[in-house]
Amino acid sequence: MTVHERDVVIVGGGPAGLTAAHRLAAAGLSVTVVDEQAELGGQYFRRPAPEVARVWGDHRPEGGRLVGAVRAAGVECRTGHLVWGVGDDGRTLLVCDPAERPVRLRGRYLIIATGAHERPFPFPGWQLPGVTTPGFAQHLAAADHTPIGERVVLAGSGPFLLPVACSLLDLGVTVAGIAEAGRPYRPSTRALGTVRHPARLRELAGYAARLARARVPLWQNTVVVRADGGDRITSVTLAAATAPTRPVRTVQVDALCVGYGFRPQTDLARMLGCAVRTDPATGDATPELDDSGRSSRDDVYVIGEAAGIGGAPVAEVRGLAAALDILGREGHEPRAGEARGLAAAGRRLAHFKRLTDALYPAPAELARLLPSALPDAATLCRCEAVSAGEVRGIARTAGRDVNAAKAWTRAGMGPCQGRECGFAVTAVTRASPADGLPAGVFPSRLPVRPVPVATLLEMAGEGEPA
Repeated sequence: MTVHERDVVIVGGGPAGLTAAHRLAAAGLSVTVVDEQAELGGQYFRRPAPEVARVWGDHRPEGGRLVGAVRAAGVECRTGHLVWGVGDDGRTLLVCDPAERPVRLRGRYLIIATGAHERPFPFPGWQLPGVTTPGFAQHLAAADHTPIGERVVLAGSGPFLLPVACSLLDLGVTVAGIAEAGRPYRPSTRALGTVRHPARLRELAGYAARLARARVPLWQNTVVVRADGGDRITSVTLAAATAPTRPVRTVQVDALCVGYGFRPQTDLARMLGCAVRTDPATGDATPELDDSGRSSRDDVYVIGEAAGIGGAPVAEVRGLAAALDILGREGHEPRAGEARGLAAAGRRLAHFKRLTDALYPAPAELARLLPSALPDAATLCRCEAVSAGEVRGIARTAGRDVNAAKAWTRAGMGPCQGRECGFAVTAVTRASPADGLPAGVFPSRLPVRPVPVATLLEMAGEGEPA
């Protein structure tokens, strides 16, 4: 059983992982980046298909430059490689390559940059064709130049809805409206804090002007309560977020994109034994880290969105901070002014993050409001076809234990491992802490992603328990 040894192994080839890889390799360390996608870049720097790039160009050319710099620095880039578990030694990463062969990687330092996934919340009809997330619509629009539909409503919460709407408008899509669960765009003293961030303010003003020219309505304090249709969604019903049981309007559409922000992917970090805490504003499991991203395990760093949602600029700062900390431990002298500039950028971005967090409703508040509009008959877990009523029934008899609800109903046991339904199961059960884990957190289980049987069989043939 061959184990490939490196100075640093980085899981995730997005902005954070690539930034760390480039700085570490430039200093002479042996670095491997592992990513399950066919190309580096992550969701933010996702590379367009060659035929799309030839016609429409690269929607984020800075991502292409970063990927090129990483490869030029000598980083080993294992794309199409799925990290699905951790060996019994607690250090060796179990990986499946594109040919479904097992690969084992071990680094003196591990950097977990696994990113985030979107935060959906179910409603009657959310399994209809044409219902998706804003991130998927953005990927199709920006990277593939493909519209999600002809007449679309965007819903959920967060500033991400605005650039998605503009991307759809650029493709000629009719954006019938944006339903924002909070009230972030009304005048307030909190909003005045944006003047300290003129670049972000200009970006927001650009989105607002584009939406105004297209006469896209922006409904604040509004959430989706149901979708209707047959072979495809045909209409969406909206209600006030503060009174979700009373519908206020129905809109005709052929596509609906709903997402309440993002959740950090911490399953691999937790499997490695990194301590986590409950973020009081989101209810998410967030790793306990120092300023450099070093976890409770001295050899494991967690960076980027996996360390907490902050956006691509924050992810890059976190990636560089982890790289500088590792280099310092290895006896490398920092470049002149590098650490000072990084600290200043970190403070500036942290202030902006606190501002946006204050403007938009906290996921914990949404978890309190949204379940009241979810009928018992609605599907909560799509993988296992579990209804909201089944989960509520277990919550009444087994207490507010999300893992008891999972064990009795199988909610969260499907291929997505709770990434789609976990937030909703937590909200419906009104979960409390259990088994030493933060409230509402499913335990991290092997495998963290579905793994081909052929990979396990080959491991067994090599004499390793699968």
